Amino acid sequence: MRLALLSDIHANREAFQAVLADLADRQIDRLVFLGDIVGYGPDPGWCLDRVAELVEAGAICLRGNHDRAVGVPERLMNIHARRVIDWTVNQLNARQKLFLSELPLTQTEGDILFVHASADAPADWTYVTDCTIAAASLRATEARLTFCGHVHRAALYSQDPSGRVHAHEARPATALPLLPSRRWLAVIGSVGQPRDGSGLAGYAILDRSTNELTFRRTAYDHNLTARKARDYGLPESLARRLMQGV
Repeated sequence: MRLALLSDIHANREAFQAVLADLADRQIDRLVFLGDIVGYGPDPGWCLDRVAELVEAGAICLRGNHDRAVGVPERLMNIHARRVIDWTVNQLNARQKLFLSELPLTQTEGDILFVHASADAPADWTYVTDCTIAAASLRATEARLTFCGHVHRAALYSQDPSGRVHAHEARPATALPLLPSRRWLAVIGSVGQPRDGSGLAGYAILDRSTNELTFRRTAYDHNLTARKARDYGLPESLARRLMQGV
C-alpha cells in the first residue's frame, strides 16, 4: 500500500496539477488530503472540485483552518488570509461550501492518524514546529504514525521507547525508514504555498510495505499562479510568497 500525502493546496491549481502529474507513474494506491484546500490562492473552486472527485474515488480528505473559515469566521487569521477567505466565499457555490463543512478534523486508519494540525487539539490549529509540540501531539493518540500539515514546511519527529521525542531531517527525494521501534509524526510540506525557502510544491509518499516515507518536491508555473492572484486583486504579498517560498 502506497499513500500520497498532500496538504495545504491553498487554491493553487498549477501546483496541485503538477503534484498529481508527478504522482501519475508512482503506483499510488490512495490519496490523502490533510486540509486547507482553499485560502491564499486564486482557484478555490477548481481545486475543490478536483479534490471532491478524488474523494469520490476513495481519497481521504480532512478539514483545515482555511476550509473551516469559509463557513465559520476565524478570529486568529491575519488580515491578508481573512481578505482572501472573504473573496473565496464569493467564488464558491453551495455544493462546494457543503463539501468543506462536512470534512472531518481527523481520521484514523489502522495505526495511522491523519490531522491538519496538532492531534492534541485539532480545532485549535496549533503548528507542530518543535519537539515539545510534537510530543503533545504524540501523547494525544495511540497511533504509531501521525501525519499533519498546517506548517507549510516538511518536518519529521520520532518518539523512542523511553518517551523522548527527536527531530529528524526531512530530506527530499530520500526514502526515510520509519523504524517500528518508534512512533512517528511527519509534518507534510505544502502543495500550494511552501514556506521553507523553495518555490517547489511539496508532498510525501508513505510506502507501507517498506515502512518508508519520502518527501518530494516538484516544480510548477508559480508565475502563472501569481499573475492570476494579482488579476483577482488578492494581496501582493501572497503572490510574491509563491516565488520566494517564505
